[in-house]
Amino acid sequence: MSDEHILALAGGRRIAYAHSGNAASPRVLIFFHGTFGVGDASHPSPILAAKNIFALSPTLPGWGNSSPVPAGKPYHVCLAEDITALLTHLYPDSSRLQIYIGGGSFGTVPAQMLYGAPFDLFPLGRQVVGCLLIAPLSPFRYHKEYTKSMPLSTYFAIGPPAHVVPCHLVQRAAALALRCKTRTQAAAEKFIREHLFDKMGDGERAALRRWRQGKGRTEEDVVGHLARNMVQSVAKTWDGFVGMADVIHSDWGFRPDALDEEHTVDRPVLVVASTDDAMTPDGMARWLAGSYANARLRLISGGHLAAMFHLDSILDEFVI
Repeated sequence: MSDEHILALAGGRRIAYAHSGNAASPRVLIFFHGTFGVGDASHPSPILAAKNIFALSPTLPGWGNSSPVPAGKPYHVCLAEDITALLTHLYPDSSRLQIYIGGGSFGTVPAQMLYGAPFDLFPLGRQVVGCLLIAPLSPFRYHKEYTKSMPLSTYFAIGPPAHVVPCHLVQRAAALALRCKTRTQAAAEKFIREHLFDKMGDGERAALRRWRQGKGRTEEDVVGHLARNMVQSVAKTWDGFVGMADVIHSDWGFRPDALDEEHTVDRPVLVVASTDDAMTPDGMARWLAGSYANARLRLISGGHLAAMFHLDSILDEFVI
């Protein structure tokens, strides 16, 4: 990606990231991508620009050009270290930072890990002022009914089979089957259309049309952009994909229903879910909204991509 930056990390690792907006602003939104994504800031939000928010989009470990998590290190620990390094690189004086955290789909897992991180692990967490969770996943070790309403494909991809079957056999078989669908731009576009766009109902398709016309984009442009990110996300390694289920089932470093006042007072959580999302059923969003002490739930009609077509109003509600 032309707007991608690379930061060297300790131990020979690196993190890729993109950004947009006023880099001098102390107000920053860190937004984490979902499955088959990379850090992307190529379509800046006018809402964030109007509110003087610097948008920072890191590529998660093991995806795109970001290094995987070192063997033996918990994901939530590595994430906190990587994001601390990135923020202190961009803001040598971090004392004035006001940090919003967000994510979409799988990206809501690292977003929650940072939001709930103990302050001795993530000291900059004291400057977090809100968390945005779009099409979210819940922590499976605490949400015992997380499989409820899960389609079979998602159940096998991140549910009990992916967690219990040894040697990542389920994930490696899935990666093998998906390689031909992510190897080229054309193949990725076909995959995205079949699994997302072709499954939209009339209402969601109308919302897509209004949104892209307002942005001056064609449907082909939107699909093509998603496909380019998909291809780049696994062009070098499938470590991020193979490790997803482990990350979701792992210890996130906290319990959503057990956070202290320092983690909840004046740090609201906005949970956004789509009513017909087969990939991340809204039951997980409802569980999260009931588990965080200061959360509110917003439901949108449509499938997995529906929130994207309402993102400006979501950001306007989230960022004060």
